[in-house]
Amino acid sequence: MSTATVEHHLVSTTFELAGYRIVQQLGVVRGITVRSQSALGTIGVTLQNLVGGKITMMVKLCEETRNEAFELMLERAGELGANAVIGVRYDATGLAQGMTDVLAYGTAVIVEQV
Repeated sequence: MSTATVEHHLVSTTFELAGYRIVQQLGVVRGITVRSQSALGTIGVTLQNLVGGKITMMVKLCEETRNEAFELMLERAGELGANAVIGVRYDATGLAQGMTDVLAYGTAVIVEQV
């Protein structure tokens, strides 16, 4: 199995890429990760929540978690030989208190420039 590289500019939430045509559809690919907030982080979030406004610690955790799931999805696509992923979506589920799983998924494809 070849390991192609999926470049970020060839990843889309749409089902086509401008300037490219899909030559082969390889199937659904997923990247999933589970993260939890540390006890110290929970205290910091609670304090930020008391003050109000943007909860920067949670924003950072969410960004890191989504990015990790996204990169895992691209790795899976590359393992299939894809050079692009279309129809990308995210899903998140609270598993337990302070613990969340994030899933990034899409369709791995091979595209060529037109």
